[in-house]
Amino acid sequence: MDSKKTLAIFSVSAGAGHVRAGEALKVCAERNYPDIHAVHLDLMTIVPALFKKVYADSYIKIVESHPTFWGYLYRHSDRQKADSPLNKLRRAIERLNTRKIDDTLAQLKPDFVICTHFLPAELLSRMIKNKTFFNPVWVQVTDFDIHSMWIHEHMNGYFAANEEVACRMADRGLNPSNIHVTGIPVMPAFSEKLSRQICAAEFGVDPFKKTLLMMSGGAGIGGIEVLAERLLTIKEDFQIIASAGRNQELLEKIKALASHHPGRLFPLGFTTTVERIMALADLVITKPGGLTTSECLAVGLPMIVVSPIPGQEERNSDFLLENGAALKAYDSAGLEYKVRMLLKNPDKLEEMRKKAAALGKPDAANKVLKIVLGE
Repeated sequence: MDSKKTLAIFSVSAGAGHVRAGEALKVCAERNYPDIHAVHLDLMTIVPALFKKVYADSYIKIVESHPTFWGYLYRHSDRQKADSPLNKLRRAIERLNTRKIDDTLAQLKPDFVICTHFLPAELLSRMIKNKTFFNPVWVQVTDFDIHSMWIHEHMNGYFAANEEVACRMADRGLNPSNIHVTGIPVMPAFSEKLSRQICAAEFGVDPFKKTLLMMSGGAGIGGIEVLAERLLTIKEDFQIIASAGRNQELLEKIKALASHHPGRLFPLGFTTTVERIMALADLVITKPGGLTTSECLAVGLPMIVVSPIPGQEERNSDFLLENGAALKAYDSAGLEYKVRMLLKNPDKLEEMRKKAAALGKPDAANKVLKIVLGE
């Protein structure tokens, strides 16, 4: 008989970050805890297709096409009382469409649960209240911010990105003794010291040139082909790796642009080894998602943040700017100016690198697991 205990990790693919945090916890558990059977499940794989389209897919469309509206929704929902009519209706719709979680829990029989999204945390909170689930549930917040939709009763504990987020969690009514500052989980690979020369050879770039990494996020949000074209007008000796994520149309645009700039622009599609690209970069230009920025901090990679989504990404951006690990560009002209400035001022770039490294928590996943598993 298998004597292993089961750890269930629930995420939601509304954006890539929650899933990446869940996968990081699973991989870390598999590497470091041989007596634990870790299972990671994206809740959107067990809901009706229409609910997934509305809940997860629409999120991407709204933040891409109507970011101001998303910012309004973020702020408005944060002010809603838990028992407001709107929240009651939302929870009723969610319960109706997530009933398969009961069968999933019955099949897995998890001894421990970690939620990297507020939806499974909310569902499990209700189940614990109704005495239909009895084992400990923990919540990993995946931004440098806290929103009221993350706050639920009956959770064994919360994991925060930093001390300020922990303080704000306590202010929202959570027991301070149940709040743990661990950082946001990233893959164990971000703890490894990688060779810039070896990684450069893998991607066909010059290891001795200043290298800018442009990232659009897992869903390929953002017109980075336009920003890359602007940066290529700078005559300094540097190269750009431009990642389109899963966006094939964006990748083709970058490839077309790269054909006019051989040796300077390198297109990249979706990859599961982003740590190897970061190992050869000197600066990343990115949207400030919680997971992407945590990965950058884990390897000491300074950032220029662009187009933060109003709400959680704005809060992430503020944290990075306040701590000197990033600059912010409001438009393509501002981005060009800041890149020019950093290329001409390597001491400033090095200062940002050191501040990013000081904020990095590459061992966050293991810290979370030690607490959850009682090590």
